[in-house]
Amino acid sequence: MRAILILSLVFGLQPMASAQYAPPAGQTGTTAIHKDSSVFVNWATGVTQFSRGFMDIADPSLGLVTFGDSSVAIGQAEGTNSGVVSLGDSGSITLSFQYPIINGSGFDFAIFENGFSDTFLELAFVEVSTDGITYIRFPSVSLTPENEIGGFGSLDATNLYNFAGKYRIGYGTPFDLEDIVDSTGIDINNINYVRLIDVVGTTNPQYATYDSQGNIVIDPYSTPFSSGGFDLDAIGVINENQNAYIKDNSLASFISVFPNPSYGNLNIKSIKSGFLNIYDMSGKKVFNKTCIGNETIFINSLTKGIYLIKFEFDEGIETKKIIVQ
Repeated sequence: MRAILILSLVFGLQPMASAQYAPPAGQTGTTAIHKDSSVFVNWATGVTQFSRGFMDIADPSLGLVTFGDSSVAIGQAEGTNSGVVSLGDSGSITLSFQYPIINGSGFDFAIFENGFSDTFLELAFVEVSTDGITYIRFPSVSLTPENEIGGFGSLDATNLYNFAGKYRIGYGTPFDLEDIVDSTGIDINNINYVRLIDVVGTTNPQYATYDSQGNIVIDPYSTPFSSGGFDLDAIGVINENQNAYIKDNSLASFISVFPNPSYGNLNIKSIKSGFLNIYDMSGKKVFNKTCIGNETIFINSLTKGIYLIKFEFDEGIETKKIIVQ
């Protein structure tokens, strides 16, 4: 079935209304991948672009969404409601990786959202780039009837193809670079950036978004909350070129943090100076400091739990997770 659907996309054929795409996580034929699966060899290591969208694109007076810091999208998927960054209506985010993603056997990477059920699905378009300039969007199809479903409406996963957010919390939607093998301007064996753009699920032609077949894409709308729109948890890498050079934004060889778990003191070992921020899993900043070389910081005031440390240097950004006991 998957091969037939890809052929219909490549040759511009309209899929039949009765076409069935992969079902929800846990069902026979699903492509959902659990966050703890051994297929993942790496995770996104940096954020190169982030643009918040409105709570309701048709009512800008409500303002932009605010939930989560972009750094929470770095590293392994949490599979929690709070460990995400919200994009808002038509918002976007671009992530980078330690090593290039390549077109290997089967799926090459997967994207995690925090949908709380198999039918409450907030969607996003997926684009990839080699150089960070030219982006190619994955062909996508939405067979959902073109009627608005409201902010807490339901979607059928079998009507959706190649949208991030197709699966519930804890399960990634996988993507295969073979789907864009004929694209120009990128090298599908050298993908350094993945960009997500929130789907605006309205039928209003002024704001509606469309799939590769020209269908209006429906998802929950409106969601006029600080956490509205697509909520990114993480991007997991399945196939990568580990022989490629390490880009500056990984900074993997510059930083170490110990002990982890920490019981109050945290040693920072670095050959670079920069800014250190610590965030809880809701994205709230709970600590910040300028770091010059090696030093010890005291985090006794933090409650037990998982935190993200974000280091900002001239060469780029690195984010690490720590556990406070």
